[in-house]
Amino acid sequence: MQPFERSVLLVGATGAFGERLAAGLIRSGIAVIAVARNTARLEKLAQQLGTQISIEACERSRIDTPFLNALRSRYPGVYAVADSSGPFQASDDRLPRAAIGAGLHYVDLADARDFVGHIGNLDQDARSAGVAVLSGASSTPALSHAALDRLLADARAVISIDVSIAPGNRAPRGLSVVKAILSTVGQPVRVFRSGRWSEYAGWSLGKKVTLPGIGSRPVALCETPDLDLLVSRYHPKADAIFRAGLELGLLHYGVAALGLFVRLGLIKTLTPLARPLRAIADLLKPFGSDRGGMRIDALLINDKGDLARRVWTLSANAGVGPYIPTLPALAALKMLADNSLSWRGAAACAGIIPYDVIAAEFAHHGITAEQSETAAPPPLMKRLLGADYDTLPAAIRDSHDVSGVLVLEGRADATSPDGIITAMFSRVFRFPRGGTNMPLRVEMRSENDGSETWTRIYPDVTMRSNLRNVDPFTHCLDEVFGPVAIRLEWKATDSNLTLHIVGARLLGLPLPSILQPRSSARESVDNNGRFHFDVDIAMPLVGSIVRYKGYLTPAALS
Repeated sequence: MQPFERSVLLVGATGAFGERLAAGLIRSGIAVIAVARNTARLEKLAQQLGTQISIEACERSRIDTPFLNALRSRYPGVYAVADSSGPFQASDDRLPRAAIGAGLHYVDLADARDFVGHIGNLDQDARSAGVAVLSGASSTPALSHAALDRLLADARAVISIDVSIAPGNRAPRGLSVVKAILSTVGQPVRVFRSGRWSEYAGWSLGKKVTLPGIGSRPVALCETPDLDLLVSRYHPKADAIFRAGLELGLLHYGVAALGLFVRLGLIKTLTPLARPLRAIADLLKPFGSDRGGMRIDALLINDKGDLARRVWTLSANAGVGPYIPTLPALAALKMLADNSLSWRGAAACAGIIPYDVIAAEFAHHGITAEQSETAAPPPLMKRLLGADYDTLPAAIRDSHDVSGVLVLEGRADATSPDGIITAMFSRVFRFPRGGTNMPLRVEMRSENDGSETWTRIYPDVTMRSNLRNVDPFTHCLDEVFGPVAIRLEWKATDSNLTLHIVGARLLGLPLPSILQPRSSARESVDNNGRFHFDVDIAMPLVGSIVRYKGYLTPAALS
């Protein structure tokens, strides 16, 4: 292929991603026909990129098959349509249909779950036309799956996958990107978690991730095609989640706070706030950095049969972050131009463009990628109790064998005295108030820092805590409920496991004995050979707060 012998019709060429994709195509010897609404911005882009770019001022909605056929008569070298316009949450399939009708390949940077998920409806038409229609040729799902194909190549089984994207605060924020993010904040998002599909609010399930050379960044649940594709392509037993975040805590947690209004039904969506929120974000651009990256965490059984954590990270130098979403599309368009991609049809761009082809552009932009594997630590209770753990009955050990994710299901009874104070404690700590033979589901999850998060799901309340700061010499650990940390001492015998409260802290400050809760808790095996628990919690000067007891058995994950 001679330089600039082929050309791409690039829709949304003046956007943050469109400009960068246009530059990459021209640098690769592919001419660009830039399409956007604003003629002035198109002319400015043409001045920046030189003679190998032509401009067409046009609305995306006006591009149909006759338009593309007329374009082909004027530009005989055009072979593909690339769409970087967005937000794809509000888009339909008219443009890819028009490309198919004109016999042109189609590649987009879509990150909208439904748009990418439905692109397969065009598969037969694309095959008949002999063209490739690739949706999501961006950070998600194209790059995330290219990295995962390498990361999981020899895995015997996949337990969980966690993908995170964390851009720098000074990265350009197009209005379409802001709208895409806000469209799902506070909305119910379907997620595969703990071995089943459940709904969580957009921008919930927050945590922090560490990126080499960048540091710690907050991320939260974000709806993208990966939430479906990670499950369908890699079949994790427990989790598949995608998160994104904003570098500045003020913005990241501010968006989360606004999401509460959506969850409470006070407002329908945050999308109408896109312009004012973008303006606020622009005012804060002097703060933070212009460095960003990606991280993928996978818990798996490796080729040796061992439980392991594998991590892939990508870090971008200053100002480079916005190029990352364009690199899979650039790789796809280059492969289509030189006929090295023989695949035809319509599908999400996952597992189609090889990692090495995408990564070939990393060095040019100063992007670094790393991959590592570490052995997953033994379950927390085994580390806490040491040799005593092995003396416990099998039913108790099985109910603490958290190798990534452990789910228990059973039944429980709960009693709590009436009164304002007991009701207050139950509300703060999310204790069950009362009931008999209630269904109970407990999800126990090992975290990257070695702690475990336990989530007890009763019919009307969910109680969540984190167990950390294990001391195997004293058999003590902290169980943390928000700002309160309870220090627990565990004792194992050949018949049961008991625990007692030996201290408490509020916001890191020790509580005097008179303010510390009292607990008598015992784990044993019932007459049916099942794990049985009995927990009684009280407060000095108040008396009993709650008592709950019942049985649990391990639930099979998918």
